[in-house]
Amino acid sequence: MDASILQKTIEEEFGLRVLQLSPLHGGSIASSYQAKLSEGRNVFVKANPQSDDMFVKEAHGLEELQKANVIRTPGILHVSNSILILELLPVSSYSNRKIFFEEFGRAFASLHRYTSLSFGFYENNYIGSTPQKNLPQSQSWTEFYLNKRMQFQFHLAEKNGYSNSELSSLFNKLEKRIDDLIPVDGEPPALLHGDLWSGNYLCLENNTPAIIDPAVYYGHREADLAMTFLFGGFESSFYDAYNEAYPLNNGWQKRIEIYKLYHLFNHLNLFGEGYYGQVVETLKRLTK
Repeated sequence: MDASILQKTIEEEFGLRVLQLSPLHGGSIASSYQAKLSEGRNVFVKANPQSDDMFVKEAHGLEELQKANVIRTPGILHVSNSILILELLPVSSYSNRKIFFEEFGRAFASLHRYTSLSFGFYENNYIGSTPQKNLPQSQSWTEFYLNKRMQFQFHLAEKNGYSNSELSSLFNKLEKRIDDLIPVDGEPPALLHGDLWSGNYLCLENNTPAIIDPAVYYGHREADLAMTFLFGGFESSFYDAYNEAYPLNNGWQKRIEIYKLYHLFNHLNLFGEGYYGQVVETLKRLTK
């Protein structure tokens, strides 16, 4: 969105004059800015004239995370189809990286203790720019994960032209083994961030963790941890503190592979065939 148009949109929708609009780095789906308002406050602005309801769904996800009241998220100041205005969090450097990740691990464990009666969410939303199907909600995690996560991504890959006989054969094997790969353990549906990688957490003052850009739903907590293993950026102290606060079930490290697969499929669908090899190799490990 052109800066002058964005400034006018902010002023018309938010009702305050913008004194300065500065672009920020990051964000492949929306453009990000810091805006200085006439009242003297600085705010964070995301803009995308083609976003449809993505910002509205992101705001709903932040609101759900805020209900748990265990980890910092930015306050929502204004949302529409084209802009999202959030509190500008006071980002800081780590004064002690180990302490930060310990606090982060404990807070994330507390988030996962906030539960629901069913898996899914009250509305569909997005993982990146990909639709994420959360309805109808389900009492069975295995069924929900197979239908709303894996099958949805696989059929999207077919539609996008990334599927072939090799991928189809491996995915059929995965479907037949799903009950073995995700055994029923009786854990309640946990509130998940849904897209936690190193770009979606912040360090605030006093080594305080914060999370941003969620793809919220209620699911098995191991699925949330899986994304943290994909692209690095998490210290071992994060997992140690998490496991101490909310011990994980035996074999969780092995099950992380099935949950990584959802995000690998999504990256294949979002960014192209460069992720095909990782999807296939993961499927081979899971179905051998």
